[in-house]
Amino acid sequence: MHLEKDNILSMPIPDYQTLMLPVLQLASDQLEHKFSEVVEFLAEKFSLSDDERAELLPSGSQTVLHNRVGWARSYLKQAGLLESPRRGYFRITDQGLNLLAENPERINVSLLERYQEFIEFRNRKKERSSNNDGTAIIELSSGETPEDVLASAYRAILKDLEDEILSFVKDSIPSFFERIVVDLLVKMGYGGNKQDAGRALGKSGDGGIDGIINEDHLGLDVIYIQAKRWEGTVGRPEIQKFAGALQGRRAKKGVFITTSNFSKEAIEYGSMIESKIILIDGERLAVLMVEYNVGVSTVGRYEVKKVDSDYFDGE
Repeated sequence: MHLEKDNILSMPIPDYQTLMLPVLQLASDQLEHKFSEVVEFLAEKFSLSDDERAELLPSGSQTVLHNRVGWARSYLKQAGLLESPRRGYFRITDQGLNLLAENPERINVSLLERYQEFIEFRNRKKERSSNNDGTAIIELSSGETPEDVLASAYRAILKDLEDEILSFVKDSIPSFFERIVVDLLVKMGYGGNKQDAGRALGKSGDGGIDGIINEDHLGLDVIYIQAKRWEGTVGRPEIQKFAGALQGRRAKKGVFITTSNFSKEAIEYGSMIESKIILIDGERLAVLMVEYNVGVSTVGRYEVKKVDSDYFDGE
């Protein structure tokens, strides 16, 4: 990191656009830079006080500086000026080096709009945009109330979280994927307890069935499971195979879980057969994991309050 510290006593925490040029300059050595170290370096460069470095967002989930550096990095990446070789690190691209060769005085959103990648990003994210830290930008339209804005922001953050957790699931090894399925089904109220569910899943492997799990704690009925990390679209033949396995067991209920998606023909077939087969694709799997708190944790909480009219009615 070759940027020199600014000769100033102290200054307010820079906004994310002000941070864009220093972040790109810092990466000009073409090495991989760890994000957390970059945040600390920029705190030194801008001579931020201890209180400024420790200042938190209202949610308390991260510092203001960390958040703004994250935004700067995210926008530079969307413009193709930075890339992420691995999680938590970034490095400059040839396009980023070319921009620095022009010696810009400042990099901001207006300048980034010269890049087609950034324009496409803004078009895709008209209502939401995110960096890897899970924060979100909402581009407000006229007529929105604060409650509308809050709801839009929540949906944006939730969607980003679901996208991120699905990428982790897809990268998991088969045995860990089975554990994810077990944890989710138990959290949803199936299988009795985790030990029972764990013994059931992954033990069958018979005729297209990966596991059997109790529908309730008493075991009054069972559900047959197919759980596969899948790269391409799951077609009708796979669902037919699973349905045949259910018929061979005289079973009426099955759940087919995949990390990818199902073809139209597979969905139509699943809806027309006698056995009840629930198809859970990767997108729905991520939604359920977030909903039932599997693989996620709460980092911040906001309370929305209103006037208690009953309180004032009693004056």
